[in-house]
Amino acid sequence: MGVHCDDVLNKTKYHGSGHIFAITTWSFGITACLFIFGGVCMNPAMALCQAILGLIPWSSFIPYTIAEFLGAFAGALLAYFMYADHFKASEGTIDGIATRNIFSTNPNERNLPRNWMVEMIATTIFLTGILAIVANYEKFGFTPLLVGLLVWAIGMGLGGTTGFAMNQARDLGPRLAYQILPIKNKANNDWQYGLLVPGTAPFAGAVLAAAIVKYYLKLHI
Repeated sequence: MGVHCDDVLNKTKYHGSGHIFAITTWSFGITACLFIFGGVCMNPAMALCQAILGLIPWSSFIPYTIAEFLGAFAGALLAYFMYADHFKASEGTIDGIATRNIFSTNPNERNLPRNWMVEMIATTIFLTGILAIVANYEKFGFTPLLVGLLVWAIGMGLGGTTGFAMNQARDLGPRLAYQILPIKNKANNDWQYGLLVPGTAPFAGAVLAAAIVKYYLKLHI
């Protein structure tokens, strides 16, 4: 989330850096997390996909999802604390929706059925790609780097429509943080979109990814 603060808020050193800066930083950030923490699951959709494939027990799905949500929520609070002076400097000059979109995803062209399909397709590609990378390249130690490149490619190729959440925790955790933080001139938090599109579409993508991995690619993970 810090990268979006840098891009959007006034008086940051990287104000206005744009989408390439943001997507690349997301990619590097995920790569770094995977190098540090190994195969940690940071995504409820991936947790569901892993449970379907028998890679984690079903009893772990809800605890994983809660932990991921709380982690994203805490990260958003930390980012706000670090950029609090810049949020203040942006009051009245930065559009409220742009400020809200620091925290959560949002389509520039609102068409909920299509937005939902976009998020479902992107998540299917994302999770299938990760599992294929793990199956084929884990032994070489390149998985974190390749997953980061996958995030970069999906973000650049598919992210211009909905902002490529592909992860309920990434969207809904910070969206809740935005709801409770003392930010002035807030835009509507658009929970209808948040709960419907990034809230459910990634789970559909997880089911499809599991089916593709098991019955089409027939990967052994």
